[in-house]
Amino acid sequence: MSDQIKFIVDNLNKEPFRKNYNLITFDSLEPMQLLQILNDVLAEIDPKQVVDIREEMPEHTAKRMLSLLGILKYKPPGNATDMSTFRQGLVIGSKPVIYPVLHWLLQRTNELKKRAYLARFLIKLEVPSEFLQDETVADTNKQYEELMEAFKTLHKECEQLKTSGFSTAEIRRDISAMEDEKDQLIKRVERLKKRVETVQNHQRMLKIARQLRVEKEREEFLAQQKQEQKNQLFHAVQRLQRVQNQLKSMRHAAADAKPESLMKRLEEEIKFNSYMVTEKFPKELESKKKELHFLQKVVSEPAMGHSDLLELESNINEINTQINQLIEKKMMRNEPIEGKLSLYRQQASIISRKKEGKAEELQEAKEKLASLEREVSVKTNQTREFDGTEVLKGDEFKRYVSKLRSKSTVFKKKHQIIAEFKAEFGLLQRTEELLKQRHENIQHQLRTIEEKKGISGYSYTQEELERVSALKSEVDEMKGRTLDDMSEMVKKLNSLVSEKKSALAPVIKELRQLRQKCQELTQECDEKKSQYDSCAAGLESNRSKLEQEVRGLREECLQEESRYHYTNCMIKNLEVQLRRATDEMKAYVSSDQQEKRKAIREQYTKNIAEQENLGKKLREKQKAVRESHGPNMKQAKMWRDFEQLMECKKQCFLKQQSQTSIGQVIQEGGEDRLIL
Repeated sequence: MSDQIKFIVDNLNKEPFRKNYNLITFDSLEPMQLLQILNDVLAEIDPKQVVDIREEMPEHTAKRMLSLLGILKYKPPGNATDMSTFRQGLVIGSKPVIYPVLHWLLQRTNELKKRAYLARFLIKLEVPSEFLQDETVADTNKQYEELMEAFKTLHKECEQLKTSGFSTAEIRRDISAMEDEKDQLIKRVERLKKRVETVQNHQRMLKIARQLRVEKEREEFLAQQKQEQKNQLFHAVQRLQRVQNQLKSMRHAAADAKPESLMKRLEEEIKFNSYMVTEKFPKELESKKKELHFLQKVVSEPAMGHSDLLELESNINEINTQINQLIEKKMMRNEPIEGKLSLYRQQASIISRKKEGKAEELQEAKEKLASLEREVSVKTNQTREFDGTEVLKGDEFKRYVSKLRSKSTVFKKKHQIIAEFKAEFGLLQRTEELLKQRHENIQHQLRTIEEKKGISGYSYTQEELERVSALKSEVDEMKGRTLDDMSEMVKKLNSLVSEKKSALAPVIKELRQLRQKCQELTQECDEKKSQYDSCAAGLESNRSKLEQEVRGLREECLQEESRYHYTNCMIKNLEVQLRRATDEMKAYVSSDQQEKRKAIREQYTKNIAEQENLGKKLREKQKAVRESHGPNMKQAKMWRDFEQLMECKKQCFLKQQSQTSIGQVIQEGGEDRLIL
């Protein structure tokens, strides 16, 4: 109990309660304060429980707490009779009732928060069968159940997403990176637009380029469709070949097989299945039932302590000794007929065990085979989804291996060529470094000669002039080339546009027909949508009315239930009081003296007489104390004075002893003399 209180106090002092209790202050709390603490803990689990219990009726408080504890699946200790005491203890704020509830709630707060949240949506509202006869109520109830199932699936998906490892911080970083890339692309597009605006007829050229891009995308899409169709055709051909091979193998097996072998195989399968159904499965079912019955019996029994376990162990040991004694007696008899029968029984049990073992091995082998087949199918599906190809078998796999070998030889040759190129690149890099060093030396010598002649910077100026002239010639060539390229590109684009127009003419005709059909379908869709909206509005209004009615009926039901529980508790209290009153009357009226002594009145009168006698004795003792108070005080004063006198004599004696250590005192004739 002390550990329990310590755990409660520690958790109440933490977030989010911050009560600042210790063991003494918590244990000295009043029942109303304990109930308020319990209500605060329940409000932390379910925010709808935030209530000041001083402003609420006690029966409403008990009913609200009991309903929430039932939703949270709290099981109070004890049986049905203890349930009534649990309710009464919850109403009056009894510590033996409140402490275990607080301990249970604070141990699993996060789990209970989740359970309380789900209970708001998953506790099914039971509608009476007579109300379900109405079609509107039945449809609404069906929609309610469907929404509940949808909530279950969405909650499962949400939990899976929470545990899947996706982080909001990573997603935000990705979004910010994408936004940065978007800004860069916008800036890049603006720069390209500014460059293009300087070119003549740029709008017409942009339009032609856009048409070219669209046509290229369409061409890529058609090529992709063509490739997909080729892959599908290839897969279909492979599937057809595989099915044909299976058909051939099955025909071959059927041609080679004989009716006797087929019948024998079927008979073996029938024997095995009949053995499993008639012998093995019933035994396993019986053992499982016995185990279930035993576990239910263990669960129904109250919790055992250490003394109960010791008693059970002693009983088990006694029964084991009795069994051993009976076995020894049976072996002492040693009847021959029984010995032969026991031998046959042992052989039969050995055979049955072997049979069961082989059956289990066969069953395990079948299950393993089925699991391997499932795994193979899963792996094939995964490979098919990964790269869109089937798993290779037989000759196809051999051809694939030979192709890989040829590719590996080609790869080795290419790798050798790359190594040669790398070595040559290293040599060329070294020669480049040497030439750069030589060029720097020559330039240094040239600069020194120019400085000596008085024309420093001549070679650099000459090189710059040559470079500028070369650049100018290149720019002129590029301008001429770009104009020629643009004219050729315009011609090509015009020819491509004309070709695409001629190719797209039949497609455009089909598109016009499809557009007309699309307009008709959109018109029909709008009509159906308006009908659906009107129907949904009617159903929504009916549902809101029914919800209001159900809410009112539920409140009435809750009020009646609380009134029933309150009256039930009051009736039980009155019954207990009436029972005590009848017992008192029987004991008081009874002629038996022992029964009269058991009566509460007699006990109270006896207690009153004892207390009066005790009071008399205490008053007499008080009187004696008052009378002897004065002399006792004088005697105490005299003892204190005597103590002071003795202390003074002690001090004088100690002084005298110290003086004798210095000299010698001689008393003669009433005189004291000190001799040094």
